[in-house]
Amino acid sequence: MQKENQIKLTVEIIETAYKLLTNKLAFGGLTARNESAFQLEFGHILKTIGQLYEFRLADKFYLEFETYISLNETSIKSKSERARVDLLIKYQDNDSLTKAAIELKFFKKGNHREPNNRYDVFKDISNLELYKKHDVDLCYFILATDYSHYVDQDSYSSDTADFDFRHNKEYKAGTVLQYKTATPYGPDIILNQDYSFKWDKINDLNYLKLKV
Repeated sequence: MQKENQIKLTVEIIETAYKLLTNKLAFGGLTARNESAFQLEFGHILKTIGQLYEFRLADKFYLEFETYISLNETSIKSKSERARVDLLIKYQDNDSLTKAAIELKFFKKGNHREPNNRYDVFKDISNLELYKKHDVDLCYFILATDYSHYVDQDSYSSDTADFDFRHNKEYKAGTVLQYKTATPYGPDIILNQDYSFKWDKINDLNYLKLKV
């Protein structure tokens, strides 16, 4: 299988799994309303669909949970040259291998980690950009939440307003994101790509899917 076609099929697997997961959660087919369950259910759907894409004997689909990727630079998230990714996909045959990394978040209204949660989103995106520099072909960030604060809040505190991924907001590559409180939650973050944040809402849940 040509590498280009393999990447295309991997995108198809991820997008199909995302559509199934979000709808099953929103309509009650699944009850994964925390981050670990969200990860587990998404992984199960990905694996089921991925194995259906093993069209030939040579085609193999693998999924790893909470696995490590070796980097040659320090990750903001792990503070080391080893980063743990939520889901790592490997889709391969005898001639080529496609890797896809997925970082997941599930923010509940009552978890009381705002605004640190917003910082963590950009920290995950920063890590995904690093993965792409280290032999990972596709990177996705996926967030689910029952809290509209992340989606359409009127404004945020000036101390943390840099970390903004509300619906239709955009980030321009190279912009410095800074936590301006007296004791910052983390170091400044600078991303390498432009991003446009588009949310989906299904019943009581909001979803953000970002292809890095």
